[in-house]
Amino acid sequence: MIYAYVRVSTDKQTVENQRQEIMKHFDVLGISPLLLVEWISETISGKKKAEHRELGALIQKMQKGDTLIVSELSRLGRSITDVLLTVEKLKEKGSRLICVKERIDTSNNDLTTRVMTMSLAMCAEIERELISQRTKEALAAKKAAGVVLGRPKGADREVKYDKYRDDIMRLLGFGFSKRHVCEVLGLDKDMLNRYLRRLDNIPIDGEDFYRDKEC
Repeated sequence: MIYAYVRVSTDKQTVENQRQEIMKHFDVLGISPLLLVEWISETISGKKKAEHRELGALIQKMQKGDTLIVSELSRLGRSITDVLLTVEKLKEKGSRLICVKERIDTSNNDLTTRVMTMSLAMCAEIERELISQRTKEALAAKKAAGVVLGRPKGADREVKYDKYRDDIMRLLGFGFSKRHVCEVLGLDKDMLNRYLRRLDNIPIDGEDFYRDKEC
């Protein structure tokens, strides 16, 4: 099955330009726009994670051999990390991703695709470092203002982290530290540490994990 995904951030914008770009590429691919092509269109900010958009439901139902076409990578998300996670999820499913503007086709293990993947990984590293720096500055400002930081603790909250398990494992696999995983997914450090301890196959480096706890 072939899916064409278009997205705009506000109802004052139109997806027509994206549709035209994708349909032009149908000719290059030899695809009839009337044949086995399902269009998914939504109006929502790219800042929303994929699972909170129709894109998430689409990726969930895609199967091996399916194709997702977008006009450009930015349609997948505003965050480099989110885009990288989406690309990896499609790769794991054996699904194909085509980005018209960047001339990316993950069915081809060519130089462009390899460079794209490495570039996304490098940008994700820079992005999480920037997030880390902003988080440290924000927390330092709150502490200086006398704000008590931290969330209520409770073992029952560990179970709630199960829904993040795949993303947690994937980010750790990319080399993200547990602190950065918390920042990207909005999780609590102590709870994540306890959650990972509950998973026998995950080694815990307590010193690394708590190194920046004061931040």
